[in-house]
Amino acid sequence: MKRKMKSGMLLLLSLMVVFSIAACSGGSSGGDSSASGESSKKQVTLDYVWFTDGIEGEVMKGIIADYEKQNPNIKINLIEVAYKDLGTKLKTMISGGRPPALSRMTDTGLFVNQALDLTPYVGSAEEFSSQYIDSIKPYYIVDNKVIAAPMDVTANGMIYNKTLFEKAGVQVPTKDNIWTWDEFAAAVKQVMEKGEAKYGLVWDFTPQRWSTLLYQFGGSMLSEDGTKAAINSPEGVQALEFFVKLHKEGIIPQSVWLGSENPNNLFRSGSVAVHMAGNWMLSSYKDIDNFEWGVTYMPKQSIRSSVPGGKYVMAFKDTGVEKEAGEFIKYLSSKEVNAKYNRESLFISPRKDNAQLDYAFGKEMFEVFSDELANTTPRAANDWSRQEIVTKFSNDLKNHVVEAIGGKLTPKEALDKTAEQINKVIAEQAKK
Repeated sequence: MKRKMKSGMLLLLSLMVVFSIAACSGGSSGGDSSASGESSKKQVTLDYVWFTDGIEGEVMKGIIADYEKQNPNIKINLIEVAYKDLGTKLKTMISGGRPPALSRMTDTGLFVNQALDLTPYVGSAEEFSSQYIDSIKPYYIVDNKVIAAPMDVTANGMIYNKTLFEKAGVQVPTKDNIWTWDEFAAAVKQVMEKGEAKYGLVWDFTPQRWSTLLYQFGGSMLSEDGTKAAINSPEGVQALEFFVKLHKEGIIPQSVWLGSENPNNLFRSGSVAVHMAGNWMLSSYKDIDNFEWGVTYMPKQSIRSSVPGGKYVMAFKDTGVEKEAGEFIKYLSSKEVNAKYNRESLFISPRKDNAQLDYAFGKEMFEVFSDELANTTPRAANDWSRQEIVTKFSNDLKNHVVEAIGGKLTPKEALDKTAEQINKVIAEQAKK
């Protein structure tokens, strides 16, 4: 009887040891330690607020699929919203205590206080920013913190009608022979006379596009520290005087800035020599078949400059998944992934080492826009990154430029009025 009890106890102890070993092995029947490590990783879902302008949404979905395959414990939930609803969506989520892990952004400055500092994941501000074109740094480096990662960048530039220029016998400038604005005006007058262009230049009706001229003349909208207006400096006034002159001489049609005519339609008609536009128009103009067109270098005055814009990816604080969000942004920021995203989306990469991508369309034209950005003053991003200020006076700026073109105000009076509005906005912001 005692022997039977002893044998039973031994059997029970043996079974307990076996079950204990099995439990410690994570349930892996094959004893594969890598499988055990994988299954022990925390399953995480990252909400990623996203808006799409064109085909880049499908490109991003492919990149997400690749990342999820490499990281089976990560699920990225793309929350698609219309761009016009982006700010409201983010404010609602944040105020409700449920900020998303990530969001695609344009106006990074609006959420700087809610942004996760990415330096633990992508490196120091100096190290990270050294990989990108200098002109966009104020958009994503704040107080020596990386508040967002650049994904793509936009630039203002000049799209020209090759057919009209060739008919007039006018050669466009080269990278080593950039025109001044006076040389440009003389050249397009020749295209108007000999090439029979109706207009020399159409210019998008936006304050952002007009500010390209402001920077080329050596001006800026705000002081470097953002504490006062600088738009009515002598350089700023000279820029607006020249813009008014282009209208008075008939080089720019008054119907765009003083009317409602669409500059895109005017250029498509084949009657305009040059369109001052953004690089996103390249894909829009792909279907033009009534004339040849291309991209040329913008003129300079005291300096060369474009105005950088673009999209960024931002991670938010207080989500509980900061580490995973930071690691995904590091992946998106890599040379290879960023190249794939921009090449397939027909965007310009902000990375210096992706300045020349093998685009399926417009490779040489994209390179001209990239060169414009490489020669852009940081003052442009310093101004336009301050969205909490700029959005409150940009419409006034546009209206005052219109009044100068129409002769209701002198260029100096127009920019003095704008400066008053800017200083008022800055003072109101300082009280908050």
